[in-house]
Amino acid sequence: MSAPTTAPVPAPQPPAPAVVGSGTASLRLASPRGRGVRLANGAVLVVVGLVFLFPLAWVVLSSIAPAATVSVSVPTSPTLENYSSVLSWELTLRPLWNSLLISGSTALITVAVATLAAYPLSRYAMRFNRSFLYVILFGSCLPITAVMVPVYALFVTLGLLDSIPGTVMFLVATSLPMAIWMMKNFVDSVPISLEEAAWVDGASSMQALVRVVVPLMRQGLAVVFIFVFTQAWGNFFVPFVLLLNPEFQPAAVSIYTFFGTNGAVAYGQLAAFSVLYSVPVLALYLITQRVAGGSFALAGGVKG
Repeated sequence: MSAPTTAPVPAPQPPAPAVVGSGTASLRLASPRGRGVRLANGAVLVVVGLVFLFPLAWVVLSSIAPAATVSVSVPTSPTLENYSSVLSWELTLRPLWNSLLISGSTALITVAVATLAAYPLSRYAMRFNRSFLYVILFGSCLPITAVMVPVYALFVTLGLLDSIPGTVMFLVATSLPMAIWMMKNFVDSVPISLEEAAWVDGASSMQALVRVVVPLMRQGLAVVFIFVFTQAWGNFFVPFVLLLNPEFQPAAVSIYTFFGTNGAVAYGQLAAFSVLYSVPVLALYLITQRVAGGSFALAGGVKG
């Protein structure tokens, strides 16, 4: 009868080092210096948030205050009289409609033209690509105030003053440099192998752009659209110079209606108008975010 054999006892292994950031249950090593940096960053963000929160709190509280002033205070008897005073076609609704018409048309035309301009710059290697991109970058840095005098003379010569289409075309021209620069980066992110597969199936370059590239870069289109729309929405100088008729002026210009003579300002109505003025931009952001989707469109599109 043989003696029972015992399994060998494995030698103790040293503990595995903690891996930082390699899984959901991984240990994160934090030094006191790292915690101090995070606390400092958090404090700076809180201060910046309070700086931006102060004027927003004034706008919201003053819009429901019966006698609003420049100071921030919680109204003892909130009222909606300021909103009822400004909610009229001539004072608020027509300027908001003009702003929506000008900004929406500017954004749509800019996105379409920028896509068509950015596609060849991204896909074709031409000799003047780099020089052309530098010219676009220079155009994005050129201030509008530097060209408004010749533009005004040109609009007078062509009879385009008080013309919303003419103002839209000028806003499109001033928005295109940065829009093309941004759009090219989004087109670069779409793998060309997807277009090659469409070409094999018999699609032309334009069909590949419309049916393959554009759907996959819808988040980039949304970013450029919001960027151009908000710039045109808050633009005061260009409509103020080119649109002299109050019936065509957007809300960014008509806001001066609440500034009376001798420094008299209707603060409550101004705050209510500001709240109504900001609602379309917030709604556009939420709608565009939902339409564009919350995840990267190319996830899983290319293998290997």
